[in-house]
Amino acid sequence: MTELLANHVCGRWQAGTGPGSVLRDPVRGSALVRVDATGLDLPAAFDYARETGGAALRALSYAQRAKLLADAAGVLQAGRDAYYAISTANSGTVKSDTAVDVDGAIYTLGQYARWGAALGDARHLADGEAVALARDGVFQSRHIQVPARGVALFINAFNFPAWGLWEKAAPALLSGVPVIVKPATATAWLTQRMVRDVVEAGIVPPGALSVICGSAAGLMDQLQPWDMVSFTGSAETAAAIRGHAAVARHAVRSNIEADSINSALLLPGHGPGSEAVRLLAREVAREMTVKSGQKCTAIRRVFVPGALYDAVAQAIGAQLAEVAVGDPRSEGVRMGSLVSREQYDSVQQGLAGLMAHTDVLHDGRSRALVDADPAVAACARPVLLGTRSPDAAALVHDMEVFGPVATLMPYRDLAHGLALARRGQGSLVASLYGEDPAALAAAAADLAASHGRVHVVTPEVGRTHTGHGNVMPQSQHGGPGRAGGGSELGGLRALDFYHRKAAVQASPAVLQALVPA
Repeated sequence: MTELLANHVCGRWQAGTGPGSVLRDPVRGSALVRVDATGLDLPAAFDYARETGGAALRALSYAQRAKLLADAAGVLQAGRDAYYAISTANSGTVKSDTAVDVDGAIYTLGQYARWGAALGDARHLADGEAVALARDGVFQSRHIQVPARGVALFINAFNFPAWGLWEKAAPALLSGVPVIVKPATATAWLTQRMVRDVVEAGIVPPGALSVICGSAAGLMDQLQPWDMVSFTGSAETAAAIRGHAAVARHAVRSNIEADSINSALLLPGHGPGSEAVRLLAREVAREMTVKSGQKCTAIRRVFVPGALYDAVAQAIGAQLAEVAVGDPRSEGVRMGSLVSREQYDSVQQGLAGLMAHTDVLHDGRSRALVDADPAVAACARPVLLGTRSPDAAALVHDMEVFGPVATLMPYRDLAHGLALARRGQGSLVASLYGEDPAALAAAAADLAASHGRVHVVTPEVGRTHTGHGNVMPQSQHGGPGRAGGGSELGGLRALDFYHRKAAVQASPAVLQALVPA
């Protein structure tokens, strides 16, 4: 029988008492490991994290907690080869896709370690300057942020088992807040292994970092008013979290990242052979194929001037034609699989729905898989759809197919194109392509209210920009509306979620002692 991965709660490793769920190789179909959380004492797990882990973390300064992050990054760097092997086997990713997840996680930890070190020996943060409340200035008000005295529960998605943990855990631990992570079952192996390595290295205090693999049943019931929950996943589950009594009645803080219909838009004024068209086509193809399109930030809709519709379709199709799909362990394969056969079926169902309202502009399904059985492997080949009637094709603005699928659409003028982008009803990211700085800046400002991030690509940054879908810790990650309304990362802004703000009203001498110069 396959190995049953242990959970880490109450400062020790504990196996579930049930048969467990089997995690499989999504290309070969073979069983890998099992996960199970049956029988865990969840109230005790949350109490231990709050009381033991939280107290130990709050006793440290920001600089000391930053050192923990730096040490954790070192442990993860040392285990990188093992994580790559797990990702290939359990997520079906090629090396470049694994790098986005694993190396992105290590990089994010390192960044927060550096930012945290600069905060020094403080144990709480000043928020603005003191202001007078009395005419003679002898009574003043100053705001401070102190670490929340609760636990941060992370309910994560299947697509980023490494980065999805550490991009949340880095600011939480730096803030002095203990973490309990519930990874998505399908790809929980990598998350569990990373937590195991960091815990067994003795880097974090007992109770500061816990992992529960298996069902999420009962986790939300453990949350108390000072706790936080951060969720990445479907809009349906997000709605259930928002409606849970912990959030609805007890004001537990929630941070949600849900479905997002992201877009790329080419500004007017470019010919079919222009550099702007080339950059757009390359980025759309990359976003469709990196991690097999399983990114919450991936490009789903592409808007171009009507006169360039055919040329851009051909340019994107030419890029996609070079992508070999199959077993990520095989030579020449550039795109692996979806995470499971269930996800494959979901993508095919969604694709069929979109195809009823669009034309197929590039169909990768006619190309054979490399060293993979199409009856077993969860390999979805890229498909570019298109419609010349973007106003009438409501479904393409409403439904996200979480795989290698995007839809090309023409617009009449820039105002029309921007309006189409906003039909996503709130997105994580939009990217703009062009050469006119003033026009690009105006378009970026227009989309800022409906997007968490606007990524602008001009020829001078064509080789150096970080990518439409890459989430950098320096920039905010999240989006309004259907994207969930959440906000993560953005440098030290991420610490806000894990702190509580209070106004202290006192004499200047007290406030000086509270926040020394």
